[in-house]
Amino acid sequence: MSVFSYQQRNNIILVSIIVLGCFLLYALSAIFTSILGAIVLYVMFRPMYLYLTEKRSWHRVLSALLVIIVSLIAIVIPFLSLSIMVINKIIGFNSKNLPIDSWVDKIDMFTAEHLNQPRFAEETMQKLGTHAADLFPSILSSAGSIILTLLVMYFILYFMLAQLREFEAGLLRYAPFSEQHALKFAVALKNATYSNVLGQGIISLVQGVLLANGFWIVGIPDAVFWGVIATFISFLPVVGAPTLSIPAGLYLMLIGRNWAGIGIMIYGLLFIGNLDHVLRMVINKRIANTHPIISIVGVFIGIPLFGILGLVFGPVLLSYFILMTEIYETNRLAADRLERIRSPADD
Repeated sequence: MSVFSYQQRNNIILVSIIVLGCFLLYALSAIFTSILGAIVLYVMFRPMYLYLTEKRSWHRVLSALLVIIVSLIAIVIPFLSLSIMVINKIIGFNSKNLPIDSWVDKIDMFTAEHLNQPRFAEETMQKLGTHAADLFPSILSSAGSIILTLLVMYFILYFMLAQLREFEAGLLRYAPFSEQHALKFAVALKNATYSNVLGQGIISLVQGVLLANGFWIVGIPDAVFWGVIATFISFLPVVGAPTLSIPAGLYLMLIGRNWAGIGIMIYGLLFIGNLDHVLRMVINKRIANTHPIISIVGVFIGIPLFGILGLVFGPVLLSYFILMTEIYETNRLAADRLERIRSPADD
């Protein structure tokens, strides 16, 4: 006869599961980026996979492979290409043949004369270079780690898609809440992912293209590069792409093109800035609304963990955490109501 009761044995098993789970989470921390990336891509491309398999009657393996190819072409390859472009340009900032040197010299002359800061622009550029290097750790590291991350991510995504029904049935079975709340969580998860990735991605791309066109029209050097920078910083709701028009306008005014400088600032702050608000309203109505605080805090959380990917993964991860908290609170309130209903009957 066992010295432990049934409840005690269950408690021991539960503690063992928690301890082993913590060890497993720690061991999987190296591929956490791959896991989160697979989840994001799964949520985004699930409708496409279901359309291919259920509407078009394609084989599950073929459909999963097509989704992987489409996501590579539409998201991963352009993102990596833009990131590498930014890094190469930042690394070349110290070269004397780049137009950025003339910008720095003119701004330093202005700040030395009016603000008693003779090396203001030079020191600022050095700091920006340091922050940029911290922002792109995954790209600056070896190509092997990037390939490994992508391979693991797509390996996970393939089986999530190829065994979609079994995967989702397992989630429902082992979810720590009722099926009704699990389905509600799935809808909220989809909305949060679409809002942070698809919605914000569209806004950032539009702002980057518009700012690059504006810079090209007024003759700002490397307009495409600054458009890419604008695309990345558009994920920051407080900073945003329109703020780049301020230093561009000041530069044009420093070289004597006052009207062009005023025009680019008006174009950036008023036109692109207001267009940003309009796009957010339209996309939020069609997809979901992510509060700016979630975006800001999520970016500060995500960048130290994921580098440049933290611009996307940080807000997504924070949104998932808030959703889990809401589900927990809903379960707790439901349990309290059930307990109050049962209490009079027991009496």
